[in-house]
Amino acid sequence: MDAIDLTAKLAAGLMERSDLLGRPYHAALRLFNGFTEGCPDLAVDIYAQTLVLFNYAECPFDLESSLLSAQAFYLNNLPWLQAVLVKTRHGPDAAARAGRLTYGEKLDCKVGENNIWYSLDLQLHQDASFYIDTRSLRAWLKTNMDGKRVLNTFAYTGSLGAAALAGGAIQVLQTDRTARFLDLARQTYRLNGWLVDERDFVIGDFYRVCAERKRRGELFDCLILDPPIFSSGRRARVDVFADYSHLINKIRPMVAHQGWIVAVNNGLFVSGAEYLAMLEHLCAGGFLEIETLLPVPQDACGYERTRVIRPPVDPAPFNHSTKIVVLRVRRKDGRKA
Repeated sequence: MDAIDLTAKLAAGLMERSDLLGRPYHAALRLFNGFTEGCPDLAVDIYAQTLVLFNYAECPFDLESSLLSAQAFYLNNLPWLQAVLVKTRHGPDAAARAGRLTYGEKLDCKVGENNIWYSLDLQLHQDASFYIDTRSLRAWLKTNMDGKRVLNTFAYTGSLGAAALAGGAIQVLQTDRTARFLDLARQTYRLNGWLVDERDFVIGDFYRVCAERKRRGELFDCLILDPPIFSSGRRARVDVFADYSHLINKIRPMVAHQGWIVAVNNGLFVSGAEYLAMLEHLCAGGFLEIETLLPVPQDACGYERTRVIRPPVDPAPFNHSTKIVVLRVRRKDGRKA
C-alpha cells in the first residue's frame, strides 16, 4: 500500500479514537483495524505505552514498508510511546511470531481497565495475551457476578475470570490446558492484591475438566465458554464452526437454575445470523433463553467513517465477528449453585 494512502487511513482512525487516549495512558485499545479500515494485513493496538503492530500478511516481507510507515506515524503523533513491538503471524521463526522490539527497551507488562489491573506478556503467544474485543464482556461480568460462582473454561490468561472476581464473585475457577497461560492469570491476581489459591487454577483438557466437575455434582452461577476457533487434544477436538452447540450442551448441566452461559464465538467465517439461529434452536427446548447480545467496542471494529472493507461473512445482528451472547439457564430440578 502507498505510504501516503496508509498514513491517511491511520490518521482517520486515530482521530476517531482520540477521546480514548487521555494521559496517563494505562489501558488497551485498538488504534487501527486494517481488516475493516483499509489495510487487511495490518492491525495496530496499544497496551499502556507500548504500540503493537500485527503483520498478518501471507508473505510477511510484503508489509515491511507499511510497518515502517505505521511506526513512524504513531511515534510522531503519540510521542509518549515507550516501545514498539512487531508481531509477524506468518514469520519465519517463533521469535518473529512472538514479536520483536523495534523501538524502546522495555515492553509494558500490565494494563488497567474498569479499575482492574491485568497482567500482560505481549510476547507470550501470537496474540498479545489480552483481548480488546471482549471489553464489554469484562464490564458485564464485573457488574453481574457479585456473590456468584463462576467457571471460566478456555480461560487463556484469565482476564474474564478476573473481571468476575473484581465484581464480587465468591468463586472463580479458571481452567486451561496450557499452564503458562494460567501463570499470567495468577500475576493478575497479585497485581490486584487478591489471594492466589491454587485450587482455583485447573490445568487440563476442557472435556476432562468438565467431566470431573460433573461427577462431583458442582454447579456454577455463570459458565464462560470462549473457545479457540479450533483445537485438538488427545480425547476430542473443539471446532466453533461445526461443534459449538455440542459444547453448550456439554456444559449446560453444570449451570445452576437461573444461571448464565456466556457463549462467545469468534469464528470469522461463522455468520451472525447462522450463529444466532443455532442458539435459538437450542433455546427451543425451553431450558435456555437468549438474554442479551453484547457488542464489541467500536475501536476494535472500526468506525462508520473509517470502515472501507466489509467482512467476508456478515456478522449481523452482531457488530463484529466476535459474537457474544448471554444465555439464561433453566433447570428442571431448580438446583442452585
